[in-house]
Amino acid sequence: MIATPFTPIASLLGGALIGLSAVLLMWATGRIAGVSGIASRLFPPYEDREFAGRLAFVAGLVTAPVLVRLATGSLPAQTIEAGTSVLIVGGLLTGFGSVWGSGCTSGHGVCGLSRLSMRSLVATITFMAAGMATVFVMRHWS
Repeated sequence: MIATPFTPIASLLGGALIGLSAVLLMWATGRIAGVSGIASRLFPPYEDREFAGRLAFVAGLVTAPVLVRLATGSLPAQTIEAGTSVLIVGGLLTGFGSVWGSGCTSGHGVCGLSRLSMRSLVATITFMAAGMATVFVMRHWS
C-alpha cells in the first residue's frame, strides 16, 4: 500500500482556489460550477451564447497542468496502479453517476453544500461512501 503524503498547505490553497472559482463563476454568470454539466453542454444540441464561456472553463482545466509544468519545470508525481480496463470502467461509472445524480462532486459538493441544498448533501454523502467503499475493496479484496 502506498501512503499518501500529507500536504496541508497545497490542499488549503487548492481548496481556496476551487471555492474562489466557484464564487467568481456564480457572480459573473449566475451559474453553478458543476464541471460535468459544463463539459456535457459543449456537445450538441447545446449551442447558445454561453458556449464560449463553457469552452473557456474546460480549456482552463486542461491547460492548468501545462502552466504548472511551465512555471515549475515538472508536475507532481502521480502513481496509478490500476490497469486500463479498470480506468475505463471507472470513467464510465463516474460519467453515469454524474448524469444519474444530476451533477458531480464540484456541483454538489462545492456549490450545492454551500447553498445548503439537501439534495446536494445526499449526493455528496453518496459520492463519499461509494469512494470509501471502492478504496476499501480495491485495497483489501483485490
